[in-house]
Amino acid sequence: MSENLRIDGASRIYPIIGDPISQVKSPAGMTAAFAARGVNAVVVPIHTSVDDVDDFIRTAGRTKNIDGIIVTIPHKFAALTHCSTATERARITGSINVLSRNPDGTWHGEIFDGLGMLGGIRSQGGEPNGKKTLLVGVGGAGIAIAQALLEAGVRELAVHDVDINRRNHVITRMREFYGERVHVGSDDPAGFELVVNATPMGMRPEHPFPVQIERLSPGTFVACVITAPAVSPWVAATREKGCRGSVGVDMYTAEQELMLQFFLNSISAA
Repeated sequence: MSENLRIDGASRIYPIIGDPISQVKSPAGMTAAFAARGVNAVVVPIHTSVDDVDDFIRTAGRTKNIDGIIVTIPHKFAALTHCSTATERARITGSINVLSRNPDGTWHGEIFDGLGMLGGIRSQGGEPNGKKTLLVGVGGAGIAIAQALLEAGVRELAVHDVDINRRNHVITRMREFYGERVHVGSDDPAGFELVVNATPMGMRPEHPFPVQIERLSPGTFVACVITAPAVSPWVAATREKGCRGSVGVDMYTAEQELMLQFFLNSISAA
């Protein structure tokens, strides 16, 4: 933790809300990043249930020293309904993972999961533009990753999810904005230049892998959202196949910087 850290009555508060919440990494990293920039602010984990999240956000809106909120599972869709303004990517995905104060005290929403994934991929030498891409999993983070990949210019995006209704909803939604580049995928990665795992599959040795590992080509770039372990059994297996890639920590590092700049910009505009 930064030696510049202080917590006192003047500290600004940024809750991070989720259910569960014990897995989140943002509180220490974001608090230290604020301190390193001379901002007296602290990120606090808050365990909030689905039944209580609306009440919490409304109460936070009336709490004078809460300047923003970080949102994790399963509240990313509900949180958007509390925003009077939001970015276009948030409107497309229907979800957010950060809220900041507008000058009139209302909430502004943004989603950085997709941009964080792009940052993680690029930090390891990957580039989505022009790539034939398979995305596995389109939950809260996955739908944002789908939007970001399409915005980044993937040649085509095949979407695979065990929840067929969710898969079809995301494909239909993305086609509204990005056309026929989006279509149904499967767990067969053959022929894809970029494979993105946005699920927890392959986190543990007993877990099934998100795609058929034997069908992966050595030249495929493989990106994954899993942060712990840093190199999951699934990622290790792709490396044994000769695939380059990025891991969840790469995505998280890029996303944390994006969130920090989002909040710092909000402070500057206040």
